[in-house]
Amino acid sequence: MQSTVVLTDGMAFEADVEGFTVSVDANREYGGQGKGPRPKALVLAALAGCTAMDVISILRKMRVQVDQFEVEATGEMVDTHPKVFSRITVTYRLRGPKLPGTKVARAVELSEERYCPVNAMLRPSVELKRVIVINGSPLVEQPTCQ
Repeated sequence: MQSTVVLTDGMAFEADVEGFTVSVDANREYGGQGKGPRPKALVLAALAGCTAMDVISILRKMRVQVDQFEVEATGEMVDTHPKVFSRITVTYRLRGPKLPGTKVARAVELSEERYCPVNAMLRPSVELKRVIVINGSPLVEQPTCQ
């Protein structure tokens, strides 16, 4: 696995990520021009994407019908440099008829505890919190495994 970034203009870079091009840029206050997301936002996208793929795969193996599924990762940062994430809340939103909460919760737990490498990389240094919402109703809100 490899990624390369090349300066394009100001503080904007084009990243080659496994043959796909992703633009990244700094905040405007640091010379950015709004040409792409900040790298830390991509960490949140990596976490959300990683766990989402795990959870939907596990639910499909459990033969659970999901009509809509989204995962949102929201990060809070410390005030001092380096401005790392102090807490990330991962919200799983699912819709569908007869979604069994126990199976959904188990799929999320398996992703967090066993399968998602992005979660595993962040877990030692960031407080990770989960929220599961099924058909608009919160199922569970708690810290992930430590």
